[in-house]
Amino acid sequence: MKITAKAPCRVDLAGGTIDIWPLYLYHENAVTVNFAVNRYASCEIETRADARIRLRSLDLKGEEEFDSIEALRAAKKYRLPLAAYMVRYFRPETGLDIVTNSEAPAGAGISGSSTLIIALSSALSRVTGRRLHIEKIRELSQNIEAQIIRVPTGCQDYYPAMYGGVNAIELTEAGIERKAIPIDLDELNRRIVLAYTGVPRNSGINNWEVTKLHIDGDKAVLKNFDRIAAIAHAMRQALERSDWNDAGRLLREEWSFRRKNAPGITTPLIDRLVDATRKAGAAGAKVCGAGGGGCVIFLVEPDAKQRVADMIRREGAEVLDVQVAPKGVQVKAS
Repeated sequence: MKITAKAPCRVDLAGGTIDIWPLYLYHENAVTVNFAVNRYASCEIETRADARIRLRSLDLKGEEEFDSIEALRAAKKYRLPLAAYMVRYFRPETGLDIVTNSEAPAGAGISGSSTLIIALSSALSRVTGRRLHIEKIRELSQNIEAQIIRVPTGCQDYYPAMYGGVNAIELTEAGIERKAIPIDLDELNRRIVLAYTGVPRNSGINNWEVTKLHIDGDKAVLKNFDRIAAIAHAMRQALERSDWNDAGRLLREEWSFRRKNAPGITTPLIDRLVDATRKAGAAGAKVCGAGGGGCVIFLVEPDAKQRVADMIRREGAEVLDVQVAPKGVQVKAS
């Protein structure tokens, strides 16, 4: 049996960090707004006649091999932990050859690892006959990623990989629910430019440190999260109205707010890009993920898209050719 799966990466517009449990429980209208992009993480899994487990990553140019699932589970360290942890959980009854790949640049901040985990767990669910519901796959993927990175993980990174499109991730006492934002995807495509500034030189926001401060009742952190929640709530409403002027304003506000409260999120190159593209017709911009490098998303007027892209290249960054991915993870058997 051969199973292939691919899932789209994501760009976050507003509400990052607040999606970590239990932070969202303490703020009104907690929501994260993001969308899927057609940069994909993928895997190919083929069953073997013997018990060996072979793992290979094309983008990381690494591989490792185990005599059996028991040998994999007994290993203390892994060269390819994402694939190894997923196989360890699913405990296949046959040997497997697994090849993974990611189109997300290194440290891009567009959730390449979370996207790959969704693809892997979806494929392994099919290979092992589990056929888990997509929401159970999200829960499993989030928990396993937390095991790997050893700090709490937020939920927002997984939903674009699961469903595609433009998403409002509602965060309430009753749980987490994804709502599709009804929006003209062609119009959004005409208004987005994604730039890659290079591998981050620092980790930007340390989510674990922020989480601890929040739980300890730090007043400044609590106030910051109130503002994060308010901006994200307003961004959702702006997109639902197709109010692009307001969406651009809110993106600028999100960036200004995060830049003041987490100086490590920016770099001199990112600052130059934001300033230069505003003059070229960008309505707003912010870094993706934790920042310190990686990708920057720009909302632009449609007639300014080429000018903004040209300015980004002149400043020394790479423009990634992306569109909104309308579909989430896709699994095929052969």
